[in-house]
Amino acid sequence: MPVRSAPPSTPAVSRRSLCAGALLTLGLPTWAQTSYPARPIVLVVPQAAGGTNDIVGRIVAQKLGEKLSVGTVVENRPGAGGNIGTQAVAKAARDGHTLLMTISSSQAINPALYKSPGFDPVGDFTPVSMIGAVPNVLLAHPSFPARTVPELLALARSKPGELQYASAGNGTLNHLLGEMLNQMAGVQLQHVPYKGVAPALNDVLGGQLPLLFGSLPSTLQYIKSGKLRALAVSSAARSPLLPDVPSLGEFVPGYNGTLWIALFAPRGLPPAVMSRLREGMQQAMADKDMRAQLQAQGVELAGTPERQVTPDELAAVLKQDIAKWAHIVKTSGATVN
Repeated sequence: MPVRSAPPSTPAVSRRSLCAGALLTLGLPTWAQTSYPARPIVLVVPQAAGGTNDIVGRIVAQKLGEKLSVGTVVENRPGAGGNIGTQAVAKAARDGHTLLMTISSSQAINPALYKSPGFDPVGDFTPVSMIGAVPNVLLAHPSFPARTVPELLALARSKPGELQYASAGNGTLNHLLGEMLNQMAGVQLQHVPYKGVAPALNDVLGGQLPLLFGSLPSTLQYIKSGKLRALAVSSAARSPLLPDVPSLGEFVPGYNGTLWIALFAPRGLPPAVMSRLREGMQQAMADKDMRAQLQAQGVELAGTPERQVTPDELAAVLKQDIAKWAHIVKTSGATVN
């Protein structure tokens, strides 16, 4: 969609004309009152291109643009575990033209992990829409002797501190998922951090380390080819893409470590703009084509086309996860700066 040009300046009018105009405006739909969107929407993804959040962001951006009849641009702004892009949106204009497609590790974990993340995850943002969740998978090299979670836990208890698991780095979600398993199952898996998920995954594929928590979309090909063995998914329930793989919660009651993906705007979004944006996202999230694309990426969609997650419900999930991960970060001693 072309960017609208600014309207010409309005000549002086009488008070009567102004009152009449105001009355007419009251009868207009919300989107007509705000003229939103007035230009292309920039969807900031605070992770590098090619990752799960980037893939989801591009699918959502295209469909949201269709529903709002506007162009959309996905802007990757990675760095500092997602803090750089998140900070940028927190400081952006509060007009709904700059949005944040983020994941729970950036929005809910970073505030506990970094001394100064540069943003308030609650106070600096307006929740717009929960997209869905992506489970991680507890993976093992085929040569690893434990073939099930009970066998893994028994082996870990017999060799405290000896079994190692790889992660993309200190404080990353796949590090903290292991720490949460240690705390909730009473075991001592030894964390080995790498500089990114690719080298960690490569070493587990090569048998240098036996275990790894990996996102389902990025590891499904290795599971299907037999290069990695899926012991369990990190979500509370089994994944439709791996129906024969149990959830960790089946063996460790209460364990739930999914990565959720959600859309936020800067705080102070005008109510009329928020209403129009929510309308567009509701239409997008009800779209069969978009839902099929997301599910093909391993995304477990939030809500249903008829009953979607509300902004207030998303805000409650965020606050709950901030408290949950702050406890895990504190007890594990993980820190970045």
